[in-house]
Amino acid sequence: MAALVNRKEQGILSLVVNPSLRLGIEEEYLIVDAQSADLVRKPDPEFMKLCQKELGSRVTNEYLQCQLEIGTSPQHTVSAAATELLELRKTVTRVGSQFGYAIIASSTHPFSKWRSQTHTRKERYDALRADLGQTARRLLICGMHIHIEIEDPDLRVDLMSQATYFLPHLLALSCSSPFWEGDDTVLSSYRLTVFDSLPRTGLPDPLESYSAYEALLSHMIGAGCIEDATKLWWDVRPSAKFPTLEQRITDVCSRFEDAVAIVATFQSLVAFLYGLRSANQRWRNYPPTLVNENRWLAQRYGCTGSMIDLGKGQLVPFRDLVEELIELLSPHASALGCLDELKHIRHIAEHGNSSVRQRQAYKQAVDSGDGHTDALRKVVRHLVSEFLPAE
Repeated sequence: MAALVNRKEQGILSLVVNPSLRLGIEEEYLIVDAQSADLVRKPDPEFMKLCQKELGSRVTNEYLQCQLEIGTSPQHTVSAAATELLELRKTVTRVGSQFGYAIIASSTHPFSKWRSQTHTRKERYDALRADLGQTARRLLICGMHIHIEIEDPDLRVDLMSQATYFLPHLLALSCSSPFWEGDDTVLSSYRLTVFDSLPRTGLPDPLESYSAYEALLSHMIGAGCIEDATKLWWDVRPSAKFPTLEQRITDVCSRFEDAVAIVATFQSLVAFLYGLRSANQRWRNYPPTLVNENRWLAQRYGCTGSMIDLGKGQLVPFRDLVEELIELLSPHASALGCLDELKHIRHIAEHGNSSVRQRQAYKQAVDSGDGHTDALRKVVRHLVSEFLPAE
């Protein structure tokens, strides 16, 4: 792991109020036909109406009609957020079954074609399509965003810059997009390949203060490049809507338990970084090229490969880095009441993320005699089976 440095050396020591660290989870799902396993190009409008009748604003349409997005309420603990997340997953599953739909949490669909999908008619989505052209039309991808409430804006930006180091680790744990339009991409997260074709994505700029962030934003808005902060699609960013730090690099997790583990990891990480600040220390910033290399290694290999330990300057198996991460964050996870959830990342590192399991499901189907198309349909059915934990 990286070395710590004294904050006084950085010249940015400031007095801040303890952050509440309340959290919220947003997940994007795909709507599939329970029989064919293909995406539902135009879901029955009554489906979303019934979802919203039960869940209100916690469920919304997404860019493509074959998608939907859920969001939890602000919660103080991971366990409370997990309880609500499970309720949301159960509700959209139950409502979908009334229409012959199944819901999957996968950042790409194994075989459906993006050219066959239709976008949701909203002013914002219409503008995106007009502005970004085919790069927007290809956005048949889903992600998971985690919000951590940090009331002090300067602290929000400071912790964002430090948390950037750990973004590849979170990505590796979450990868769920190995297939694209029927092909095995060899990547663990093909979603990022699609999303990175948009402007203003990737790692955030290294910023020293919230005023520096505002100056950057003002420059882009004043130049007419963007309308507001929601068009900064960084891997982690100050939320444009809430007083939160918003983590955006992760794929959506096929398994509920994996999602909760990553949420616990991110909340504990922010608490750890704030603890360093309180002790006049900070996590060392490294050149973006080095962090981007780890980002690529996570995108390519997920949890099955290695990453650069930037403190040691050498490649280290991801499993070893997970053990170090658990050791580093355990005191804060314990104080936050999410130690068990944090430790589940060890299970992901040892047994594989969703991309590993999707490839296993495909191989098992082929080995049993299925052709390519039928094997991919079985991958979808595998994803359906993983959406809710076993009772």
